[in-house]
Amino acid sequence: MKENYTYPLNPEWSTEELIAVMNMWDMVEKAYEKKATAQEVLTTYKAFKSVVKSIGEERVLGREFEEVTGYSMYHVVKVAKHQKEGLLNKKEFSK
Repeated sequence: MKENYTYPLNPEWSTEELIAVMNMWDMVEKAYEKKATAQEVLTTYKAFKSVVKSIGEERVLGREFEEVTGYSMYHVVKVAKHQKEGLLNKKEFSK
């Protein structure tokens, strides 16, 4: 992961919306670097989707996040949706 990077954010979002999106990026980092449960990821993703409703915008933001961090939101959420509960299996989303 690169040091001193900037999260992809939209300056037009409200403070609450920025927090929801930042929480998603933090959760993806947590999934890769520490441990995260499927429930945590799915709850955070639900809040993220309340801000980023468009799948196109989600993909753009996800790609931008992956470019700067090397971490894939798509793969973390996919594994969480598949597992539904318990700690995420990092082997499923780590490259």
